[in-house]
Amino acid sequence: MVTIAMPAFNEERFIETCIRSVWEQDYPRERIEILVADGRSTDRTREILEDLARQDPRIRMIDNPERLQAAGLGHIVKQARGDIIVRMDVHCEYATDYVRKCVATLDATGADNVGGAQRAKAKTSFQEALCAALGSPLGVGGAAYRSATAEGFVDTVFLGAFRRAVFERVGLWDPAAATNEDAELNQRILETGGKIYLSRDIVVHYFPRDSFRTLAKQYFRYGQGRARTLLKRGAFPKLRPLIPFFLVSGAAAMLLLPPAWPLLPPAVAGYLLASGAEAVRVAAPLGPRAVATAMAIFPILHFSHGSGFAAGLWRYLRQPDWPAEPELLPPRAHLRAV
Repeated sequence: MVTIAMPAFNEERFIETCIRSVWEQDYPRERIEILVADGRSTDRTREILEDLARQDPRIRMIDNPERLQAAGLGHIVKQARGDIIVRMDVHCEYATDYVRKCVATLDATGADNVGGAQRAKAKTSFQEALCAALGSPLGVGGAAYRSATAEGFVDTVFLGAFRRAVFERVGLWDPAAATNEDAELNQRILETGGKIYLSRDIVVHYFPRDSFRTLAKQYFRYGQGRARTLLKRGAFPKLRPLIPFFLVSGAAAMLLLPPAWPLLPPAVAGYLLASGAEAVRVAAPLGPRAVATAMAIFPILHFSHGSGFAAGLWRYLRQPDWPAEPELLPPRAHLRAV
């Protein structure tokens, strides 16, 4: 039995398409339930869900008063009947064998969580350039889950399909986490001896941000979430998330310390040269405009994430907001006894 876990808030434009992608899955229909945690949407999301539920009794809407995705996912898991929890994002496109491949990979690997690569898909010219930048090690630090060809045990995956028992052992998503909730949960899985597997056969696409402004805002929030996770867990499985922060800290130090000023011009020139060369490498097939856009995207990614990380350290060092212990899911045997 598989539970599709789908958090949503004001998704009237996308919710029906996503539900229909679940209907198109080739996994046995009778072994799927669809739970949507709605964050008290103010548009037509709930109305659409109610109409879809009348067509398909497998659909249930769960109230998510906290509105955060992490909290909504926790509400879903508590009510799930599935042995496997498959997280799905409303804004993604899924291969018709997505659920089946997740289940098969869990069975084949013995992992606690499996997933596919975070494959970016474009609708606009800006997104085309951004997809090229996100496919570069300079853009994402060589993260395995960004590679459509990567395969093997990793530190995190996109979205994820979990054995229910993992939430009994390591707890649910941190309900107060606004971002980075998946990576933090995966870190707890690894810290308790669990395994996470990335499969190239699990195919899902997402649509990235469509402007410099929304991209900068997104990566600033990502940086804040990473800082919160570092302070909460005390370490990262890999140093990759710290690289943008080191870059921003180094730039700030050179600006603020007069003895370092002679180093600033060659440092800036080296950064621009590396960004330009990589932009040409990844975006040249898309044309000169895409190359220029990609070159501008790299510093947006790095400095938004790095400054967000610094802001997150300042914020959460002063006022931690995470629970002392994760909320553990009661074992099924206990639920039956009750």
